[in-house]
Amino acid sequence: MAQEWPERLWLVRHGQSAGNVAREKARAAGRGRIEIVGRDVDVPLSPLGEDEARALGAWFAAAAPAERPGVILASPYLRARRTAELAAEAGGLIGPVIIDERLREREFGVLDGLIGAGVAELHPDQAKARRALGKFYYRPPGGESWCDVILRLRSVFDTLSLHHAGARVLIVTHKVVVLCFRYLLENLDEARILAIDRQGEVANCAVTDYALDPRMEGAAGLVPRRYNFVPFALAEGLAEPKPEMVVD
Repeated sequence: MAQEWPERLWLVRHGQSAGNVAREKARAAGRGRIEIVGRDVDVPLSPLGEDEARALGAWFAAAAPAERPGVILASPYLRARRTAELAAEAGGLIGPVIIDERLREREFGVLDGLIGAGVAELHPDQAKARRALGKFYYRPPGGESWCDVILRLRSVFDTLSLHHAGARVLIVTHKVVVLCFRYLLENLDEARILAIDRQGEVANCAVTDYALDPRMEGAAGLVPRRYNFVPFALAEGLAEPKPEMVVD
């Protein structure tokens, strides 16, 4: 039978962005809006985010050749593109970064730039609707639900199968997209993926890793190895080396 899936698949959230920094400042100050000028697509990495991306590349460079990506796909958003580029440069990874619009950030519509307090203040009807439906199904006006993200990712699976079967693929994307990939790859349901989300943030430049088990069929053949592993924390001595982690 012909190979249908990548041999290895790494999912990585972009490095810390200026938007992540602004969000934390807004929360600390009790403000409901993130102070970022311009489009979300153009938000750059912070200096720390650039260091995180380079640490990711160095981590790949230290691995055996069979443990390094041969194909790099990235969201078109600047913070993800730049993470992929810096990681590729630092890791000596070969080949261009391939931009795929389906890997973009979840679209927030009228809630763009707002955190919880801002949504409650400016759009109380939407805050009520979100509580009623839950974050998995709630779609803000002009935006996307998690289900909408999952629908566009299903076609990414076709691309992986048709064009990258047997390859080692790195995907640099965004927090919710990483979780939605897990939902699909691990055949999860709403309750299980939201439980994983409640356990903690997908960290900036964290690695979620799958390896092919040819004995299994379909997307289930990609078996999870790591979740939320942060090479930068390891490089800085902020975390202890861990064995391969089978995610739940």
